[in-house]
Amino acid sequence: MPGPDGISDLDKNRVLEQWLEWQLRQVRNRIRELEIREQQEQRARERARAEQSWKIQPKRSGDTAMLHRGGCTLYKSDLGYLTRDEAIIALAEPDIEPCQICRPETGLEQRG
Repeated sequence: MPGPDGISDLDKNRVLEQWLEWQLRQVRNRIRELEIREQQEQRARERARAEQSWKIQPKRSGDTAMLHRGGCTLYKSDLGYLTRDEAIIALAEPDIEPCQICRPETGLEQRG
């Protein structure tokens, strides 16, 4: 039955339902955008951390172990990264060589 404005309660509620569904779609889209941005920012933080770190490629038969910069793509590792001090110690070891591509020894000179 129509109200004083000529629109029935059923019609008002149908319009309200459509509007609320539109709002929910907008919120879900915004959530997706924010999740994507958060993932991108997390990857950027991980890349930045890797660039400030080092990693060791274990020795393989006939090869020596190799020190890489954290972001070097020649050796991918899910293991932890080394700090600057740990990288300096690793380079001092006779059985660990620096990667000739990423040059991990750059910037590792002793500070005095």
